[in-house]
Amino acid sequence: MKTIFSGIQPSGTITLGNYIGAMKQFVELQEEYNCYFCIVDQHAITVPQDRLVLRNNIRSLAALYLAVGIDPEKTTLFIQSEVPAHAQAGWMLQCVAYIGELERMTQFKDKSHGKEAVSAGLLTYPPLMAADILLYNTDLVPVGEDQKQHIELTRDLAERFNKKYNDIFTIPEVRIPKVGARVMSLQDPMKKMSKSDPNTKSFITLLDDPKQIEKKIKSSVTDSDGIVKYDKENKPGVSNLLSIYSILSGKSIEELEAAYENKGYGDFKGDLAALVVETIKPIQDKYNELMASSELDEILDKGAEKANRAASKMIKKMENAMGLGRKRK
Repeated sequence: MKTIFSGIQPSGTITLGNYIGAMKQFVELQEEYNCYFCIVDQHAITVPQDRLVLRNNIRSLAALYLAVGIDPEKTTLFIQSEVPAHAQAGWMLQCVAYIGELERMTQFKDKSHGKEAVSAGLLTYPPLMAADILLYNTDLVPVGEDQKQHIELTRDLAERFNKKYNDIFTIPEVRIPKVGARVMSLQDPMKKMSKSDPNTKSFITLLDDPKQIEKKIKSSVTDSDGIVKYDKENKPGVSNLLSIYSILSGKSIEELEAAYENKGYGDFKGDLAALVVETIKPIQDKYNELMASSELDEILDKGAEKANRAASKMIKKMENAMGLGRKRK
């Protein structure tokens, strides 16, 4: 069985875009693959964090993973900082990475642009991301288009390590969903939906209440012609809403266009809002149940144990390959 690894930062509540582009697929993938789902809290501290908020976000994210349908009996769900091998392997891979290739990373350029000072971690976190993936003999990494550069660097570091030291790493492949990988902002459909957007009307989170969801969808940017038609170039706002509707309903874009042929944006947006609320409600119910119980922490403890066992084996191989520590008889 092939292995999949995916990590999400606990830097805020998961958006509808995260759910459609990643987590919805994770529920399906766990039936066919050996899955490691990691809450990458060490990546979150490349920028300043409030410790109490961060800890709450970590637990909240874990609860949402489970609430959307991740089964801890079929997958390994764990917190990155509870598996020391991630930081160890990250340092070793930093020593294999080159400064030039880290400085060329698009996300580093974006997050450091215009800043008077940035942390060294912001520059060097791609090797930690590579470590996250390589520790588990990962075959496939499900990511959006914006993360492809990081996976390409991970492959480069793995190949460089294998060639220089010992052939121990599986070279991972990118797995990009064909549909719904990139849900766009409700206010600026040329940008990806992001929980870090200062305009809260631009994204829907999985914890928004029904009134918030309805308000955000009804105020979403479309155009003036009132025709519900998919045309990404000329009608990006409507096209984005159609994509969301299609994925959540299971209906094709063509079916939806036909259904709303003689209706305006009001009916279309109203029905989409109702569908989003209907999709999110059971997730919220399960989330609230988990956050109030000890079950969540028990699941995370077991996940950390499983991840530690697997990651420790790879760390030993890496240390042996690089000549670290004492030779054991």
